[in-house]
Amino acid sequence: MMEWTDRHDRSFLRMISAHALLYTEMVTSAALVRGGRLDLLDFNAAEHPIALQLGGSEPEELAQACRIAQDYGYDEVNLNVGCPSDRVQSGSFGACLMKEPDLVARCVEAMQAATSMPVTVKCRIGVDEQVEQDALPNLITQVREAGCTSFAVHARKAWLKGLSPKENRTVPPLNYPLVYDMKKRFAELEIVINGGITTLDETAEHLRHVDGVMMGRAAYETPYVLAEVDQRFFASTAPVRTRHEIIERFLPYIEERLSEGVPLHAMTRHILGLFHGEKGARAWRRHLSTYAVKKDAGLHTVREALALIDPIAKPDGAATQQHAKV
Repeated sequence: MMEWTDRHDRSFLRMISAHALLYTEMVTSAALVRGGRLDLLDFNAAEHPIALQLGGSEPEELAQACRIAQDYGYDEVNLNVGCPSDRVQSGSFGACLMKEPDLVARCVEAMQAATSMPVTVKCRIGVDEQVEQDALPNLITQVREAGCTSFAVHARKAWLKGLSPKENRTVPPLNYPLVYDMKKRFAELEIVINGGITTLDETAEHLRHVDGVMMGRAAYETPYVLAEVDQRFFASTAPVRTRHEIIERFLPYIEERLSEGVPLHAMTRHILGLFHGEKGARAWRRHLSTYAVKKDAGLHTVREALALIDPIAKPDGAATQQHAKV
């Protein structure tokens, strides 16, 4: 979700769900430690609960990144051992680390020693020619011994050669039963499942077998899927907001960021999918895509786009989970 779940997107998603755990886009430890990109750690207090996702493979550098991030007040720090992008492979981290569970364990151990934040791991079920039934439990076993108690598992193998990052999200077959088996095998651990989950019904079924469900691109591309997550999985009695109400709640955030010099399109690019499936959705996307990049773009641009939508909006779609993660 690099360059997707930035602070603007997370602030928008928080207008939809008050309780789902949100993840930052992956931030490399090198960017923080060697590049001094501390701006990547900024977030609004309203984004809580929020997890910082780190990418890296050098234990001490990851530990130093955790120490830098400690004072920012994140609720969790997550080590990415699942991203198959070329950029990640060139840096020898992400899904590459599935082949080095001992190194992942050392990284986690160093991170835990450097921070009081819970340290979790996001991984694949295996990479390349690995036998996934062996690779996944081997990784979990070694990293558990380093003290990690929570794993988010993308239920697909990653192919580091031969498939693009996009293909790696869809081509390798999903193996949900293997993830379910990890919960049976490691009952004391928190096991969160990820990959190909797009509906509330699917989420509810997964929660019969694991502790949580993580949604990525479904929550980004069709964000109203989160509309009922608080009511269904966090016992909230608050009314489900309509899409129009969500935009109205987001407008003050947009106005404040505009006053700071943030361009409108940096925020509106994240809300294009809100009206997916609704009458006028195409006009909404077209208007924002065309006019939000203009020099005179402002709140009026969003209101003009909103006027193109059928004002009768139904609270449909829903949720991520009992332990909702985005």
